[in-house]
Amino acid sequence: MQKRSLGRTGLSIAPVVFGGNVFGWTADEKTSFDLLDAFFDAGYNAIDTADVYSSWVDGHKGGESEEIIGQWLKRGHVARDKVVIVTKVGFDSQGRKTGLSAKWIAEAADASLRRLGTDYIDLYLAHKPDEDVPIEETLEAFARLKQQGKVRAIGCSNYEAGQLQASLDAAAKNNLPRYDVVQPEYNLYTRDRFEGPLADLCMREEIGVISYYALAAGFLTGKYRSLKDTEGAARSYRVGDYLDDKGLKILAALDEVAAETGTSPATVAIAWVAARRGITAPIASATSLRQLESLIAAGKLALSEAQMARLTEAGA
Repeated sequence: MQKRSLGRTGLSIAPVVFGGNVFGWTADEKTSFDLLDAFFDAGYNAIDTADVYSSWVDGHKGGESEEIIGQWLKRGHVARDKVVIVTKVGFDSQGRKTGLSAKWIAEAADASLRRLGTDYIDLYLAHKPDEDVPIEETLEAFARLKQQGKVRAIGCSNYEAGQLQASLDAAAKNNLPRYDVVQPEYNLYTRDRFEGPLADLCMREEIGVISYYALAAGFLTGKYRSLKDTEGAARSYRVGDYLDDKGLKILAALDEVAAETGTSPATVAIAWVAARRGITAPIASATSLRQLESLIAAGKLALSEAQMARLTEAGA
């Protein structure tokens, strides 16, 4: 499968990244192993996770996703050097302030490495901005991890253009490594968190972009057409936000293009993101092998200019 360069990191990834937020939550260990085996067997090579996944589940403390990935790696189905692992630090959970202090980053990185059962993280992201810590302190902590060989590349998630620019300026001024990857929310419905100043900055500075919520919490699969459809869904609290005229217009366009391409709305929605200017690869999750087929197909689907334009207009 054709790989894409991830900004200036030196890493190359396939056009879809597996979202590991489901591991230990809506996918148990065996299912997670099966999904990862099939995903990598299909030619894909990157997994996205975070140290807080899945702390929102009763009885969980965070790190469950990383632990499952670590156990999967230990099985040896895929060699470690063939796997690009993306994980994150600094998202407060369960009422506990973590943030991006140097002390916490050092502790959290070691904990993630233990759970993952590896001696390096391919891409380590600041999960969200921390206004209480100087950006220089955070970048210095990441620099030490890179010097120690514990991290290959760094980036950030949920940063706006101004915040990213400030981090780039601080890195240049203090001769520190910069964020070479950004992870914004981006899909056919939610576009303003990437398009515009942030997308322009990323393209100008050759920053890789792996976007999340490619399927808008499952809404863009076409599974949810009314509030009744969301009853009992794990992400029902998010899906309802998309059930308006704009959302239904997008679903109609997805249905049309899916019929034309012989695929599914989910496949088309992910392929649209993957084809957008400035995007390296979208992140998408699956909790069954059947759902995984949509992800696998998305990385191989080339939408026509007319189809891209129709979808883009529907979500404008």
